[in-house]
Amino acid sequence: MSAKSIEIRSGRVIDPASQFDEAASVFIADGKIVGIGQTPAGFKADQVIDAQGLVVAPGLVDLSARIAGNIDAELAAAVAGGVTTLACPPDVDPILDEPELAERLVRHAEDVSQVRVLPVGAMTQGLAGSMLAEMSLLRDAGCIAVSQGRGLPPDTRVLWRALQYAASCDVPVWLQPAEYHLSKEGIAHDSALASRLGLAAIPVAAETLAMQTVLALAKATGARVHFTQISSAEGVALLREARDAGLPVTGDVAAHALHLYEQDIGYFDPLTRFDPPLRGYGDREALRLGLAEGTIGAAVSAHTPLGLDVKRVPFAEAAPGATGIELLLPLTLAWGEALSLPLRRSLLPVTARAAEILGIEAGQIAVGQRADLCIFDPEATWTVQENDLRSAGKLTPFLGRTLQGRVITTLAGGQPVYQRS
Repeated sequence: MSAKSIEIRSGRVIDPASQFDEAASVFIADGKIVGIGQTPAGFKADQVIDAQGLVVAPGLVDLSARIAGNIDAELAAAVAGGVTTLACPPDVDPILDEPELAERLVRHAEDVSQVRVLPVGAMTQGLAGSMLAEMSLLRDAGCIAVSQGRGLPPDTRVLWRALQYAASCDVPVWLQPAEYHLSKEGIAHDSALASRLGLAAIPVAAETLAMQTVLALAKATGARVHFTQISSAEGVALLREARDAGLPVTGDVAAHALHLYEQDIGYFDPLTRFDPPLRGYGDREALRLGLAEGTIGAAVSAHTPLGLDVKRVPFAEAAPGATGIELLLPLTLAWGEALSLPLRRSLLPVTARAAEILGIEAGQIAVGQRADLCIFDPEATWTVQENDLRSAGKLTPFLGRTLQGRVITTLAGGQPVYQRS
């Protein structure tokens, strides 16, 4: 039986949006936060959660988590990672290019979990890059944006028409900036290391050329653009310049790119095969600083559950991506620790700022808000092991690494949906 009223007692409550950071209790009734600190008049808890020594933060907001395949396993992984709102890119199986598919995904998530799943619809039919998808219908079906998945359409005229169409129906366009011809056959960052290993390279210019093209077309069409998984120092600089010029453009970075760089490929480790590829050390540092200053708005898990058959193969043949949604919190905390940021600032890119990009009310702890909360132990250390991950995809380059910060309890819509045993 679900509890209608819950008291989360004596935790360290952190609301990154308001910079609130105090020991307090949080009171929940009928799915919403009804009090912080002082017990509301007449409030009687059906359930008390002792949070002494723990941090009570907003439920995490993840802008990129592929949850196709074993959807139930991926939703279980989401709540184990403290994620209560996620956006699912369209390049899943089946591709999200029809309203019915988006509606089915949202309904299924609602049936099995209180996690809010926000589909990102396909920009072109089948993501083939030629015929535009029915963006207005996808929007009406619940899609919060449209995207081409990885990269841009090979035909720039198609991209231009897509931005025109999206602007006309007020649908944001999310694009991973990668110029088609410069990136289509590459698998590693263009560098001396890639040359030494004999790996086909993807230059940084693939990202910057794509961003420049998109920005020019966005100015011409008035489309709202979000760049996903920016990977380079030059990309951060371009985003900063565009935002300073007042363009309605935002960006995010994959959490793994805040910690790994090209040397982590080692000797052809397929677990480090990503798209975009791991860039140079200077790029990683620029991404870290860009996220801290707010030029890059959000850190994302880029969660891509993959099986052994496509990942435990030679580097050049490995599918890009890794499981990540259960690592989003500790990797974000490690980024903040590396830059000596206070905890409330470290949590901003996975809570309030991510929600702001989505344009929804989430990622905050405030009276009247939906009670989506992540209760975690900031001091707990743990070693990432396949058997501990709930996702159907068990493969990540962080396997065997010790991380700090672990989710203890997750509440979504006022209900406990995860409790670490």
